[in-house]
Amino acid sequence: QLFTGLVVLYFCFVPFLKLLCGLLSQLKYVDAAVSVEYFLIAAALVVLSGVMESLVKCKFPKIDGDLLDYISGCLENISAPTEEDVYEAIGEVLLGSVDGCSERAVRGLCAEIVDYSQTSGASVDTGALHQALSAPVQLGAIAQAVEKDLQEASSIFMKQNREVSNVDQKRLEKAEAKIRQKNEKRATTKPAATNDQPLMQEASANQVLNKRDMKQNGKVTDIHLENVDLSFGEKVLLQNASVTLSFGRRYGLVGRNGMGKSTLLRAIGKRSLRLPGHISILHVEQEVVGDDTSALNSVLECDVERKELLEREQLLTGATREPQPVAGAGPDINTELMKIYARLAELEADTAPARASRILAGLGFSTAMQEQPTKQFSGGWRMRLALARALFAKPDLLLLDEPTNMLDLRTVLWLEHYLQSWTTTIIVVSHDRSFLRTVATDIVHLHAQDLTTYKGDYGIFMQTKEERLKNQQKEYEAQKQYRQHLQDFIDRWRYNAKRAPLAQSKIKILQKLPVLKPVVVDPDVVLRFPPCEGLQGALVQLSEVSFGYTPDKTLFSKVDLTIDAQSRIAVVGANGAGKTTLLKILLEELSPTKGMRSNHRNLSMAYFSQHHVDSLSMQLSSLDLFREKFPGCRDEAYRQHLGSYGVSGELATRPIATLSGGQKSRVAFAVMTWKKPNLLVLDEPTNHLDVETVEALGRALVKFPGGVVLVSHDETLIDMVMQELWVCGDGTIKSLEGGLKEYRKRILAEIDASGL
Repeated sequence: QLFTGLVVLYFCFVPFLKLLCGLLSQLKYVDAAVSVEYFLIAAALVVLSGVMESLVKCKFPKIDGDLLDYISGCLENISAPTEEDVYEAIGEVLLGSVDGCSERAVRGLCAEIVDYSQTSGASVDTGALHQALSAPVQLGAIAQAVEKDLQEASSIFMKQNREVSNVDQKRLEKAEAKIRQKNEKRATTKPAATNDQPLMQEASANQVLNKRDMKQNGKVTDIHLENVDLSFGEKVLLQNASVTLSFGRRYGLVGRNGMGKSTLLRAIGKRSLRLPGHISILHVEQEVVGDDTSALNSVLECDVERKELLEREQLLTGATREPQPVAGAGPDINTELMKIYARLAELEADTAPARASRILAGLGFSTAMQEQPTKQFSGGWRMRLALARALFAKPDLLLLDEPTNMLDLRTVLWLEHYLQSWTTTIIVVSHDRSFLRTVATDIVHLHAQDLTTYKGDYGIFMQTKEERLKNQQKEYEAQKQYRQHLQDFIDRWRYNAKRAPLAQSKIKILQKLPVLKPVVVDPDVVLRFPPCEGLQGALVQLSEVSFGYTPDKTLFSKVDLTIDAQSRIAVVGANGAGKTTLLKILLEELSPTKGMRSNHRNLSMAYFSQHHVDSLSMQLSSLDLFREKFPGCRDEAYRQHLGSYGVSGELATRPIATLSGGQKSRVAFAVMTWKKPNLLVLDEPTNHLDVETVEALGRALVKFPGGVVLVSHDETLIDMVMQELWVCGDGTIKSLEGGLKEYRKRILAEIDASGL
């Protein structure tokens, strides 16, 4: 009777408690509302348990008390029960444990329990207490919001004690006025950030420190990065990733655009990730600052120890010739000089100018250019100078991010040859398959927020990766089936008194199984150029064309070339031979000094510059950029066009400044082809693209119905697209029979003959 009274009381107060819960939620008393809701759930569980227990005891009066508690617990864990669910949970237990129990009686009991649950609404979904998060929760932002709400909260339920202030209001106003004046002065003197130079976010990194390596004090040469977490803003790039870099190995870091390759190199270079302090790191990222220092001396000065020893040697040598003591010179000058000479001999300081000159020559600097001040070089040549300084310094860990971007094909071949004899550790990010095949001894694949190391060059990596992914998928599917088998057994026998211990052992086995992730397959990269008007005959024709920036210096002369809608032309040659000048003549940005250039009357050309980033507004999103450049169309048309180059979804609404280099290139492709040109002129289009996107670009150029003129150092792209090879050099531009293989053979012969 007491229990019946409690049940009646519960159902009378439930509507009132639910109304109170809703009112508390509207008043932002979230904690109180949650407490009331939990009280409702707990009360419902108590009522439901008691009713179920009463039904069982009425049906079977002689049932044991412990068995009754066990059955009640089984019924509590069933949400939205059916008759079969209840029978499976308690049927066999009752039949095997209660004397005189028949299957018909048990079936009748199960039907009564289900009827009660459905009619009374007393069934409770206990899963509501435990829910999986559908997205990451930013606890810091939540804490700030709650703190702000608490500060702004004021209601009749909260009493605020206001203390009487004894501060002189006039003095307070004067102090506040002075503070405002200082802030205004700072705001006027501090330069404001322009739209073209947005403030970039810094990546955040975290890792588990290897204490063994930290204790070895200069003895360890291998680098162990364990359980690394790396994120850029809200985007997680790495999670619990580990990699070991063995000393003397050359690692190629590969992965899709936007996965975080450059961010990882930057984190290592800035030591955001902890590395042994004695390991020297050099990250080639920024160009050399221009000043009056010659290119050769700029390279020599990067060896700080050699520079300091030579300055000290010069000071001490001067001190031996002076009758009076020189400041800074010790009493035992000769002994110190001997130590300096011994150290200089160890560093091979006497051969340093020759080594620096050899590196500069290999990177395309002539003898005269090596003596020029660095301020006279363009940005591309200063990047080469930064690369030369890194090669000369020879750090323990050299980080190269797209080192071939500013190089011509001849220089790329020299760099491949030079790095093959490198004795310390290298991590290089490159889109050039041929470069990775030649240089890399190992490949580190950045994929699915993890780092995986593969032995061998890029070709071996592609084969091994496919096999590893197949094996990983098979292992995942096998474990998935095994997990399902265990779970079915547990669900069937968990509440059976005889087999409950066996079910518990299966639960322990299930908990100890390693968690395997399903294979994440990257979608195929597809680039689609829009269809264009098909033109017959020559699109552009050069007849006896000559050009020179000054009358006394002709860059090339007597050039006869023809471009039609089926042309796939690759232009190669050393830097300064006239490749970019030829493109500007085709684009009518420059006029020939002699000869004639003629274009088709319906010709529409598009130009992709290797400095395409300069033409993009960094603060705008890709979608806003199209609205600004090409107004008058619907957003669906802009999105469809951007989607043809892989810039879709949320990526199209992000500021361009936050995109990776390859993603910016895709936006530039989309801008270039909006007006459906029938001749594409491309100057180093592969810069910043990943390997897969380079291949997609090659396939798109092959299918393009118009003409293509391509300047590139990427051998893979040239092989895919080229039907004709133009070589710039020796004062002319000629088509080369034999194509890229013949040109490569000539370049390697020149490098061997020069001794570089």
